[in-house]
Amino acid sequence: MGRKFLEVIKIYLKNSCPVLFFAYITAFLSFFPSCFSAEIQSQEAVKEEGSSWNPYSAGPITTWTAPLCGKGKFVIQPFFFYNHTRGVFNQSGDYGSLRGGEKKYEYQQQLFLQYGITEHFEVDAQTIYQEHYIKQAGATAHSQGLGDSYIFLRYCPIEEKGFIPTVNAIVQIKFPTGKFQHLNPDRLGTDLMGATTGGGSFDHGYGVLLTKKAKPFIMHADFIYSLPLETKVDSIKTRYGRYLNWDMALEYFFKDNFNFVIEVNGLLQGDKREVGTFVPNSNKNQLAISPGIGFSTEKIQILLAYQRILTGENVDANDSAIFTVVYTFDKYAAFKKIYSIIHIWIY
Repeated sequence: MGRKFLEVIKIYLKNSCPVLFFAYITAFLSFFPSCFSAEIQSQEAVKEEGSSWNPYSAGPITTWTAPLCGKGKFVIQPFFFYNHTRGVFNQSGDYGSLRGGEKKYEYQQQLFLQYGITEHFEVDAQTIYQEHYIKQAGATAHSQGLGDSYIFLRYCPIEEKGFIPTVNAIVQIKFPTGKFQHLNPDRLGTDLMGATTGGGSFDHGYGVLLTKKAKPFIMHADFIYSLPLETKVDSIKTRYGRYLNWDMALEYFFKDNFNFVIEVNGLLQGDKREVGTFVPNSNKNQLAISPGIGFSTEKIQILLAYQRILTGENVDANDSAIFTVVYTFDKYAAFKKIYSIIHIWIY
């Protein structure tokens, strides 16, 4: 059943109808949370817990959380990644480790921002700065620069109640702020800074996010379908394949302010086109797992995690150490504090 489902997804990515695709996904997601909630506690208990139990958490690493930050709130969340490449998954999905003496690793500093326009609508932004290192055939290279950036619009029409999860609609736009062409051969590919799904293109994506509480667990899921626009890469007209990002995560809250997180992250992307013709075996697929542990208070939330790419096609096999911290500002409280400081300093 799972293999057939993946094959259907791949067909959609090559020749898809987004409206029909999301109709299927929405129908599936409407039943997903209740399958777990009914096993854990009764409907009455769920209602009671949903209104009273709201633990602080940094959330998962990659999986979106559906609840918004709230009107007038500004959230800043830096991420720090160390990615170590142990090998490569080729076009057939076969794994090959790096040769003896070869090394490939990178540091990434990612910044994610949220701002609540209303209680049900917020605007988010994300950008990344990266440093790439490689040692290959006795030669070494290093490059650094800005990666691709994103703007997100999120609307929350349904909040959790009983068996119904928090449901969130998302629109995302990718901006090609990372280097994607005119690469220097002496840099051995380290100066390529675009996204895994393809640099140089503006991508527009649409998706749905869900979060469901069932004490002591919180479940999250997201499905985002993106369509790259045509671009030129080294003067060649290129349209990268449409792609689906999907993530599922489970948070378990235990002693005091600690929680354990486990998530599964997937990417399915079709073949790209160059000058209107499909390029065979240019698709990219990957599946990763990410366990982590977090510590949270009302003021600040932190998470330390490990991510491993388990399988894929045409992607690096990476192991990653990740650290993130979340801090929320109330703009009105911040203005009052600034005013009081200036007032004391003047008088």
